[in-house]
Amino acid sequence: MSRTVLAIDIGSTKICAIIAEIAGDNSIAITGAGISKAQGLKRGSITNIELASKSIKTAVNDAKRIAGSEVKTAIVSISGAYTKSINASGIVNIQNKEVTFKEIERVMQTSLYNANIPNEYEVLHALPYNFKVDDQDHVEDPMGMNASRLEVDTHIITTQKSNLNNLRKAVRGAGIEVESIVLAGYASSIATLNDDEKELGVALIDMGGNTSNIIIHSGNSIVYNDFLGVGSNHVTSDLSMALHTPLNIADSVKLNYGSLLNPSNDLIELPIIGDENTTHEVSLEVVHNVIYARVEETLMILAQFIENSGLKDKIGAGIVLTGGFSQMEGIRELAVATFGSVPVRLAKPKEMSGLFENLRSPQYSSAIGLVLYAASAYTPYEIDANKRIRHSNEAPAEQTSVNLTDDLAILSSQLLNADEKKEKMVFIPTKKEKKSEEAGAISKFWNWANQLF
Repeated sequence: MSRTVLAIDIGSTKICAIIAEIAGDNSIAITGAGISKAQGLKRGSITNIELASKSIKTAVNDAKRIAGSEVKTAIVSISGAYTKSINASGIVNIQNKEVTFKEIERVMQTSLYNANIPNEYEVLHALPYNFKVDDQDHVEDPMGMNASRLEVDTHIITTQKSNLNNLRKAVRGAGIEVESIVLAGYASSIATLNDDEKELGVALIDMGGNTSNIIIHSGNSIVYNDFLGVGSNHVTSDLSMALHTPLNIADSVKLNYGSLLNPSNDLIELPIIGDENTTHEVSLEVVHNVIYARVEETLMILAQFIENSGLKDKIGAGIVLTGGFSQMEGIRELAVATFGSVPVRLAKPKEMSGLFENLRSPQYSSAIGLVLYAASAYTPYEIDANKRIRHSNEAPAEQTSVNLTDDLAILSSQLLNADEKKEKMVFIPTKKEKKSEEAGAISKFWNWANQLF
């Protein structure tokens, strides 16, 4: 049975809504998409609910118009801007000596219970990255194994409750209910990483307009995630200040002449801030130097994140770059020089049926990842934002439909049964009725006494 899903990727510069049909075998066909400029958002977080709702509504309505279908719930992405991550472990004894889903659920809940999560934070994802069955470590999937003890190490991603509530309010303001919330970096990893990279260990960096999200995937799950509030818009700001030109002109310069490869000595004419009728000449070498300095600094900070994670020796597959910022010419070569002797790959989202040409760009990795998440393409086990334990082989939740004929038949059957029961029933007065009868008797006695005396 096919189902229709709506995925909304809420980025710092754009909102992308995608509608897709997911068949019973989890194959995906995209039927509609809408993109709008993000308003009311700063560094991936909502700063104006009303403006954010308008942006979301514009993108969703465009997607609905193309798809020709009505969807009321959505899977929504959330930036890593205000997330905190902790690792916790859990251990349970197994009475019947066989690991079932119940034991896996119990050990994951135990690890969550053992985690020291602040009151103002809520769990976004709890992702087990290492199962241990008795003394056997690094078990991929313990389901069905014989054991007397089960242990798990879990990577728990949390975010502030206020951040989640504001996100839900903004989406609800667009006439859509939030079905589930997924970390943007997690969604991007689903859309871009292959099984070999996950197995060998890989660092994914999603470089967007105002933010850069980094996750490290090792084995079955994410083991590290972090966030840097720097993106391609910071390059635009640097160019605007260095060239003394308006932001929209600086953005055009970045898109048309932005390159990290060999600089050119050619000159271009640009208007001046505050007096756009007056122009001045600028060398493309200056443009190159400004862009190079910002991108190099960003990559160096991200390299430091990987170093500080203590997981640098576990990323055998190297580093994968995705997101709109990763499209800058020469970024791969600069990344190879910055990250050292680590392979670097530029990634686009995976191919699927009906994928529009413009959605094949790296800037839509997170949006495509949300659709894949809806089709159960997540880690083998996880506790999601709704505190529900998910597993990759679960049956998809069926969409509820109303069958009036069946409902009326059931209702009439219930009424007939009620009538039959009523005939066999013996009426017993309630306590209230007894009290009213007692009150009536006392009243009659009082009247008789008054007449007698």
